[in-house]
Amino acid sequence: MPFSSLQLHPDLARAVQDLGYTQPTPIQLQSIPPAMEGRDVLACAATGSGKTAAFVLPILQRLRELPRGTTRVLVLAPTRELASQVEEQVKLLGKHTRVSSAAIFGGVGMGPQEAAFRRGVDIIVATPGRLLDHLKSPYASLANIEVLVLDEADRMLDMGFMPDIKRILAQMPAKRQTLFFSATMPAPIMELTRKLLHNPATIAVERKQAPAKGIDQAIWPVAAELKSALLVALLREGVLKQALVFTRTKHRANRLAEVLAKAQVSSTRIHGNRSQAQRTDALEGFKKGRYEVLVATDIAARGIDVEALDHVVNFDVPAMAEDYIHRVGRTGRADATGEAYTFVAPDEESDLRTIERAIGVKLPRRTLPGFDYTARPTQRFEVPIAERIADIRKRKAEERARAKEKLERRNQRVAEEAARPAASRTARSGGSSGQRSTAAGSQSSSGQRSTSSTSGQSGSSEGGRSSGSGRPSSGSGDAGRRRSGAGGRGRGGSGAAGSGSSSGAGRPSGNPYAD
Repeated sequence: MPFSSLQLHPDLARAVQDLGYTQPTPIQLQSIPPAMEGRDVLACAATGSGKTAAFVLPILQRLRELPRGTTRVLVLAPTRELASQVEEQVKLLGKHTRVSSAAIFGGVGMGPQEAAFRRGVDIIVATPGRLLDHLKSPYASLANIEVLVLDEADRMLDMGFMPDIKRILAQMPAKRQTLFFSATMPAPIMELTRKLLHNPATIAVERKQAPAKGIDQAIWPVAAELKSALLVALLREGVLKQALVFTRTKHRANRLAEVLAKAQVSSTRIHGNRSQAQRTDALEGFKKGRYEVLVATDIAARGIDVEALDHVVNFDVPAMAEDYIHRVGRTGRADATGEAYTFVAPDEESDLRTIERAIGVKLPRRTLPGFDYTARPTQRFEVPIAERIADIRKRKAEERARAKEKLERRNQRVAEEAARPAASRTARSGGSSGQRSTAAGSQSSSGQRSTSSTSGQSGSSEGGRSSGSGRPSSGSGDAGRRRSGAGGRGRGGSGAAGSGSSSGAGRPSGNPYAD
């Protein structure tokens, strides 16, 4: 049945034709008519079955003729990648309309997202956490929402988003259309749908969980320590060309990327510890063929849509069948074909049996001719968690010790700098005291000299006055002559004696008897 049977507006039919779609997938064929009628929809379909277009097309049909400037549709998605992918589909399918949209997720600035709220874009595609961040501000409002879409609701449940979703629902009008899409329908999801949906059109809910048709699935038994070597060998032998490889943890994703880089395999990685810019660059580079391998954790199992992706590899066996379905659903999308390989170590056999029971298929086992399955690796692929924790603690202790030493050196410098001005003040104070002592000593010496001089002058004056006092002075002259004679004959003695006091002491007085 062609898309024309769905009675889409010519603008939408033209966009569908531009994308090369000729016939709707089963989920689109069953979901679009009731959604266009305004009914709630509960749809369960495998990843890659085309369910994004199944809700985007009826939404665009509804909004096409409505006035702009009011946000009427909210689509909630579990991951940034899925939110970005959905918003991209909105733009592609609505390119011949005036409908506007914006993606709201973390890891990027909030400014452009705030501007989208203020403009009142028609469709907001958001992750729950970042949407709640915006709803704390008055510019963001859900009061006019007419259509709510929960995409990959089971994944949001797995990621613990249900409390956030309930907080978001509390800010929306109770009267609205709700479109509920999920790849699996566990019991908690079914309970949530009974609270959210009113007389929904139920589609494919009872189907058995299984990957989409067209995916060739196979198991590659291998020892855990040889998994990375097997992956490199499959790439070199041409069995794998471009592959999306899933690991159990972020640490294992980083280690595998390092191993591939050493083997000169062009690869990149994507997980929760990578920035949004790094995640976007990795995904775009993989889509454009710059990288042979994209290593990812389950955060990317929803939202990676790569056209004609040939291979998905489960480097680690997922713990749940639902995760397996979502991982392998990245290939064989929209009725295309692809291959999904799972590396299984002996201790992962029980998880594999759980998956096989869930999908109802005993998966075939394969081996690579010429690969040495008995080889012993030269280095461990993954450092045990206990050793990593011990290494982290050791590094933290060393950092604290360095910080303590640095602080002690700093405090010592501060103390030395504080003591240096005090010593300088003491030195200056001592110098000033010395100068004052020296000056005092000089003054004292000068004083002594002045006193001696004054005393001499006083004695001379007294002598002069005595010499100039008549007869008594004459007696003194006689005595002086007698002393002069005793000291060595007259005048010479008198001159020698006079040099001790003042040789000219008698001259100022004009004493005629001085000689």
